[in-house]
Amino acid sequence: MKKQILISVMALLVSVVSSHAIAAQQTMTLMLDWFVNPNHGPIIIAKERGYFKQHGLHVKIQEPADPSTPSKLVAAGKVDMAVSYQPNLTIDVAAGLPLIRSATLIATPLNTVFVLDNGKITSIADLKGKKIGISNPGNEEAAVGTILADAGLTVSDVKIINVGWALSSSLASGKVDAISGGYRNFEANQLALEGYKTKAFYPEEHGIPAYDELVFVANAKKYDQQKIEAFNAAIQQATTYIINHPKKSWQEFVAYAPDTLDNELNKRAWKDTLPRFALRPAAVDLKRYDDYAQFLYAHKMIKTLPQAKNYVPIFH
Repeated sequence: MKKQILISVMALLVSVVSSHAIAAQQTMTLMLDWFVNPNHGPIIIAKERGYFKQHGLHVKIQEPADPSTPSKLVAAGKVDMAVSYQPNLTIDVAAGLPLIRSATLIATPLNTVFVLDNGKITSIADLKGKKIGISNPGNEEAAVGTILADAGLTVSDVKIINVGWALSSSLASGKVDAISGGYRNFEANQLALEGYKTKAFYPEEHGIPAYDELVFVANAKKYDQQKIEAFNAAIQQATTYIINHPKKSWQEFVAYAPDTLDNELNKRAWKDTLPRFALRPAAVDLKRYDDYAQFLYAHKMIKTLPQAKNYVPIFH
């Protein structure tokens, strides 16, 4: 009888402790910039390995129906946090959206100008008179113009064609001679798997200031510093694990959604993305943000010049 009572009391205590643990976890909604892919490695690993839970968070990961909406939903208070891009964040802030950068996910540019490596185009100067495919009119044209200027060319020296999401196929089919906007960890691998060797021209080597490709953004008026710092700690823990255990973490990453993630393209992209994850997600260089904002302002892509100190608070 005493044994049964003891077991009942212990079961009750476990139940109480468990319910308190669940209650102690704070819920956070995170909307990605696109469907889950290797760029999101630290997010998925933090969830799969329980790092968010260790830091008192229950993170609900959402994929956007429209990739142009995540930051807007954060600004409207519909989701707590979103994955965005440093250039887009600066453009949004300049337009008056109440957003802040809370951490970095991918700490280097991924955007690239690709050509087929067939000996026809070996330098930026060789792009004169050629067709360049883009997927993001406005932003991309300014970037292309800067890259061309490094070789003494202007946008009028090339033909810009909006190919939408068909960057790789447009280059492979010969519809265009180059593409701008492809990612060095994805499009290069995608084309390689289809039998096309590519040559890359990196924007940060041709006049465009370096920037953080992917960042986390939160609402400037409603953010919870404690939750953000707990989130950042979990992301850093996950990134460290990925760097230390690249093969094991790949297996854990694809286990999140094996039907869509476990393929050769993602496997190659995973390897190429590893050195680009921010090892210290919370760390920030304000001058880097101000330099890129100045670049956008100089190219008339923003009408006001926001200062990094006003939308890039310091978190831990």
